[in-house]
Amino acid sequence: MSARPALTLDELRYEIESGAIDTVITAFTDMQGRLQGKRNHGHYFLEHVLGHGVEGCNYLLAVDVEMNTVDGYAISSWERGYGDMLFEMDMSTLRRTPGQPYSATVQCDLVWLDGTGLVRPSPRSVLKAQVGAAADLGYVAFAGTELEFLVFEDSFDSAWDRSYQGLTGANRYNVDYSILGGSKVEPLLRDIRNEMFAAGVIVENAKGECNLGQHEIAFLYDEVVRTCDNHSIYKNAAKEIAAAHGQALTFMAKFDEREGNSCHIHLSLRGQDGSTVFADSKRDGGHSQLFDHFLAGVQATMSEFTLLYAPNINSYKRYAPGSFAPTAIAWGHDNRTCALRVVGSGAGLRVENRVPGGDVNPYMAVAAMLAGGLHGIAKKLRLEPAFVGNAYTSTKEHVPATLLQARNLFAASAVAQQAFGKDVVEHYVHAADIELAAFGAAVTDWERVRGFERL
Repeated sequence: MSARPALTLDELRYEIESGAIDTVITAFTDMQGRLQGKRNHGHYFLEHVLGHGVEGCNYLLAVDVEMNTVDGYAISSWERGYGDMLFEMDMSTLRRTPGQPYSATVQCDLVWLDGTGLVRPSPRSVLKAQVGAAADLGYVAFAGTELEFLVFEDSFDSAWDRSYQGLTGANRYNVDYSILGGSKVEPLLRDIRNEMFAAGVIVENAKGECNLGQHEIAFLYDEVVRTCDNHSIYKNAAKEIAAAHGQALTFMAKFDEREGNSCHIHLSLRGQDGSTVFADSKRDGGHSQLFDHFLAGVQATMSEFTLLYAPNINSYKRYAPGSFAPTAIAWGHDNRTCALRVVGSGAGLRVENRVPGGDVNPYMAVAAMLAGGLHGIAKKLRLEPAFVGNAYTSTKEHVPATLLQARNLFAASAVAQQAFGKDVVEHYVHAADIELAAFGAAVTDWERVRGFERL
């Protein structure tokens, strides 16, 4: 089943002229994985934006989660005057905006106004660079992301006003695979599925998960940039549609002491002619030598690239034994205790990366997997035997335990410097430094409970 066609420009013109669509969103995905951009009046979009694009301040790639301007980024600062970037529209992404029937959305690349090309630290640019590296070797990359979230009966405003304390999950008990449990949240899940389908994304299924109110909606795999574009649209749309239902949902990697939200990423390569390159029925396990090198590269770079799989302080709270979130950097055949799980056969053979959480920026995580895999191919890395058994109790190297540890490994990585470039590495190391400094300065509820009276 192939991807559904996007909204065509002719269709958009017709719907704007008829009044069915009056707003066109021009958006890009920022460092934190959020959609940022502008809402343009439909007629203004056709008459002015379409031929030129729109511009926005380059600080949008140099702020923290709170949208505070912070020092230390090479591309954006007070000294540089906080100039603009061009939002260069990718018209192949034009679609109806999920949850907003009067609106269309087009996703954008970020380009410097002086004509020097793409803004390299932009997540979409980082992924496109790795797509280009794969293309140079004759390969096309495909991916699917499985994104979990927690649904609450409380609204976003109510949750904010209560400092996200004492929220009520949409389910009171574990509803993993439960049809009954899913039915309780089906009005919301159905709207999300149908709105995403109307936006051109093939919906596979929805299922309950383990935490209270936890669910997952899966979509058909696609070429990696399209998959990440769809992921970004979906994450934004799910929140907006939940808000319209008077509910809230979160993609936080770890909300409470129960199971966290994962974002398992399935990745494979094909030849540019569509041929299967990962499978070889004549070799043990059905893996081609290319697949073994690729998987070995992803495994070898796992520690160094964890910053791109787990970009936030909270990300590291997921990695607990017996939690279905990995701790050991191992690979295994259909083994959910390993960081890397090999599934499928023949044309469907692929690697599932279980390290990313729901808070991941999909462009950066997929770029990291591609860069690691291509490194393995280039160096002809030897794949170790598959791990058998419970990897949680193994002596294998563990996933970095903190953002600081992951930051230091990424900063020192020669492979990262070669694959992404010094400027990109420094940009994302600085983003980690900003988060670490903010967390280090914060006084938490845990500290108040621990020390207010008793210390």
